[in-house]
Amino acid sequence: MSQQAPSSHFAQAAMLIRKPVSRVFEAFIDPAVTTRFWFTKSSGKLVEGQQIEWIWEMYNHTIPVFVKTIVPDKTILISWGDNGETVEWTFTPLSDQSTFVDIVNAGIQGDTDKVIAQVRDSTEGFTLVLAGLKAYLEHHLELNLVADRFPKGLDK
Repeated sequence: MSQQAPSSHFAQAAMLIRKPVSRVFEAFIDPAVTTRFWFTKSSGKLVEGQQIEWIWEMYNHTIPVFVKTIVPDKTILISWGDNGETVEWTFTPLSDQSTFVDIVNAGIQGDTDKVIAQVRDSTEGFTLVLAGLKAYLEHHLELNLVADRFPKGLDK
């Protein structure tokens, strides 16, 4: 479970990745790796105390990310967007070759319908991110899960 006490409205996704914790951790720090399974561009690596931008070109979407805390091979805590949401990754090594990743998106606000939709979308999104990470690190496959979630021509 997350080291940060989540607000009453949060989304969570978690998965075992069969790679060493340092490699799994670095996959979220270094956009040269992260762009292989999540966003398409970044203004830089995650560095504690700095702000960057993540870009999903296929959706014409950019989000500001402020890096609050980085504890190498243990945790990453960011705030993103304009509404006070945080995302915390916790990395737990289970062996020299396996890491359990837990992601909590907290601080979700709004009326009941908005909170339910955001929790659902965030849980789904981070599950796709973790599945894409797993495929990429374990099997060298780029599944394009995030890009293919909302293909052009599909009314949603």
